[in-house]
Amino acid sequence: MDERRQFSRILFDTKASLTQGRNIWTTKIHDLSLNGALVEKPADFTLGDGALFLSFSLPDSDIELTMEAELAYKEKGQLGLSCIHIDVDSISHLRRMLELNLGDSALLNRELEHFIDVHDRKD
Repeated sequence: MDERRQFSRILFDTKASLTQGRNIWTTKIHDLSLNGALVEKPADFTLGDGALFLSFSLPDSDIELTMEAELAYKEKGQLGLSCIHIDVDSISHLRRMLELNLGDSALLNRELEHFIDVHDRKD
């Protein structure tokens, strides 16, 4: 696979859920960025029609983050998800978590500006 990442990723090992319509799958996040996530492919996962949502809670808190995502790729038992939409509260918490793990707020601010620019063009 080509290395085309435009966003810094952090390793993040936590349980999550994928939801599409009435389907809900339990999964595990392997890494996160402002623009998506790499998750474990649930055994019974079949992509259907409709929006796909990734939801997870921050460790040791009741804060839940949710993003609407699209399947970017599927290989080796993993799903690469690309963020289509994320609410302000979720991206604020995600940004802070990434900032704490990366230790470079200037880099993260540039990535956030790029994220906003890319997503504004999609609308």
